[in-house]
Amino acid sequence: MSDDPRALYIDLVKKSLTCSLYEGYDGTFFKPRGSWRRGLLRQLVPDDVRLIRRAPDEERAEGKDWPALALTMVGQKRLDNLQECVEAVLRDGVPGDLIETGVWRGGSVILMRAILKAYGVTDRAVFVADSFAGLPKPDADSYPADAGDRHWTYGELAVSLEQVRANFDRYGLLDDQVRFLKGWFKDTLPSAPIERLAVARLDGDMYESTMDAIKALYPKLQSGGFLIMDDYGAVPACKQATEDYRARLRIREPIVPIDWTGVYWRKA
Repeated sequence: MSDDPRALYIDLVKKSLTCSLYEGYDGTFFKPRGSWRRGLLRQLVPDDVRLIRRAPDEERAEGKDWPALALTMVGQKRLDNLQECVEAVLRDGVPGDLIETGVWRGGSVILMRAILKAYGVTDRAVFVADSFAGLPKPDADSYPADAGDRHWTYGELAVSLEQVRANFDRYGLLDDQVRFLKGWFKDTLPSAPIERLAVARLDGDMYESTMDAIKALYPKLQSGGFLIMDDYGAVPACKQATEDYRARLRIREPIVPIDWTGVYWRKA
């Protein structure tokens, strides 16, 4: 561990965001397999009660659980990658702002803002793009890859704008450099007040959400900037959208794996 106060601060923020400072972490929501088991659970457990299981250490490190209290599902490896990307564009002077599309409780964008704070950067914004109401119902006619997608039914994915703002405020990082874009990506991103991007982290799960985000943002990503795709390994529709867009634009930069699901590449 570095003795640099900046590195110590950023490391502390990451451990706090994942709740990995504490023995046993904070648990993860228990989700029984099978529709009949879930139906039985709904009958037995009141709506205001959530069952928590202790998550193995590797689940939190890999971002494979849905934590009860932590502000991110991303896990240590993807947070480390995000830090490396942001610090690289600062070190190399790549111009542009930072954005995440699909923020859940805000952990990754809080980390982005914390890194800018640690380095005294005041001329870059962090854009926080989300519906703050969960994911859209699949439009299978326009996006066949999304047929049968169930993300829109997961109430845990709907975190309000007020809650995300409050999470920033708890870290002392809610200020004018944090810009919120509320709504579906197809409505907010094409007209977003963003001229240039240095880091774009996309976490839209679905084909439609991934394609809407990458189409609107990749042209603004500067040479030397990073495109990070969170769900590439976990959601086949996200991978297909990524590959379709790369093929359409003949993007040849190699895709670099981060962990079991996250990938990134650096724009040439």
